[in-house]
Amino acid sequence: MNIGQIAKMAQQMQTQMAQAQQELRETTLEATAGGGAVRVVITGAQELRSVEIDPGAVDPAEVEMLQDLVLTAVNEAIGRSKELAEQRMAGIAGGLGLPGMPGLPGLPGR
Repeated sequence: MNIGQIAKMAQQMQTQMAQAQQELRETTLEATAGGGAVRVVITGAQELRSVEIDPGAVDPAEVEMLQDLVLTAVNEAIGRSKELAEQRMAGIAGGLGLPGMPGLPGLPGR
């Protein structure tokens, strides 16, 4: 494998990573807490899109519980978003066969 081939592979990887990042920005994930009392929608790029709270869950005496439910739903949505991003990026890196990773002929890791 020559340097030109490696440069071409690096260019392909950059293009694929940019495409994956765009897809992550456009992909939404949903998480709920409190049996659906709180619903959060987030993008694959960890941008919060919406928070919905069931009006029946709002009791002035239980504001702390509601805050905890929102926190739980947001953290769950962020966790899902991170998993999605890792899956997409791993697919790109593995598919191109980076040095030291399976898939690149002639280099360690294969």
